[in-house]
Amino acid sequence: MSIDESDAGGSRPPPLAERIFLGLNAALIVAALIVMAVVVGWNVTLRFATDRSLPWADEVARYTMIWLVFLGAGLALREGAHVALSSLQGALPARAAFIVRAIVLVLLLVFFAVMIRIGWDYMMRAQFQLSAALRMKMSWVYAAMPVGFALMGIHLLLIARRYLRHGFDPATPEAHQ
Repeated sequence: MSIDESDAGGSRPPPLAERIFLGLNAALIVAALIVMAVVVGWNVTLRFATDRSLPWADEVARYTMIWLVFLGAGLALREGAHVALSSLQGALPARAAFIVRAIVLVLLLVFFAVMIRIGWDYMMRAQFQLSAALRMKMSWVYAAMPVGFALMGIHLLLIARRYLRHGFDPATPEAHQ
C-alpha cells in the first residue's frame, strides 16, 4: 500500500504534511542516487573509452553514498528494515510488549539526540578541512550525520503510536503509512 492509500481496515492515510515530508525525503534519495549513478557511469565510460577518469568522480560517489545512507535510514526505520530483535516482543504478553516497545522508543530517541550532538561536533571540527579533489568543505559531508539522525527521530515520532501498538509488524494495517 502506498502512503497515499487508506486500507480497508479504516485507518487513514498520513496527514498532508507527513506525506509531503515523506515525498521530499524520498525525492532527495532518488536525486542523490541519480547523481551517483550518472557520475559513476560517466567515469566508467571515460575510463573504458579514453583510459582516463574524472579526478573528482570517486569523491562525488563516496559523499553521495554517505548522504544516501543517512537520508534513507529514517525511511528504513519506518518500515522496520533495520536490524531488530523482535522475537522477545513476540513472546511477551501484550502489555509487557508495549512496555518494551516504549522503552525501546525512548532509548532510540535518546540515542538519536546523542548522535545528532556528536555529528554536529564532527561537522564543526571539519568546517576548515577541504576534500582532496573537489576542494569543498568537509563539513558538508559530515552534516549528513546530524541531518540523518534528526530525520530518523522525526520518522520515529511520526510512527510512534503505530510502533507502540504493533511494533514493526508488516501485517498491521498501518504498516506502510
